[in-house]
Amino acid sequence: MPRSRDETHRRILDAAYGLFWRQGFLRVSMDEIAARAKITKRALYQHFRSKDDLIAAALAHCSELAMQRLQGFRRPAKANELIDSFFSELAEWAAKPRYSGGGFTRVAVELADLRGHPARAIARKHKAAVEAWIAEALAAAGVASPRERSREVMLLMEGAMLLMLIHGDRGYAKAAADAAKRLMKS
Repeated sequence: MPRSRDETHRRILDAAYGLFWRQGFLRVSMDEIAARAKITKRALYQHFRSKDDLIAAALAHCSELAMQRLQGFRRPAKANELIDSFFSELAEWAAKPRYSGGGFTRVAVELADLRGHPARAIARKHKAAVEAWIAEALAAAGVASPRERSREVMLLMEGAMLLMLIHGDRGYAKAAADAAKRLMKS
């Protein structure tokens, strides 16, 4: 039975997403993606004109899924509980066997010399959406200057994700949460 165009498109995105997060965006070939999606390379190029287009589409899809998960995140009414819950979720994510850091940060680093790459714009948009979500949650918890505190929490989150990847120590999430709670008092 032939697959629908949408089904094939989704298979390609799923295959690309998995490979990009495990091996890196630049190291994965279109041949590997086609093989993983169980399609021909020709069929792959019928859906995506280039690897850059596929990277951008995979990131946009991932951003959509991540924001859906974030919208379902438990948002305690007290700032300290919100921070503990947020960084605790981050530590649980880092505990997964194939944790490879934050994909949106990784793609920005991998493509650092390609400032106009569409994936960088998607990563920037995603990080801005996460920061806005944090600011909204902090405002709802009654934190003063929620936009400024949100920016600081983003810095702590990014640092924690990177250091958990480097050291394999989820304790960095707790340290970041403790620092964020101190910021909420200032």
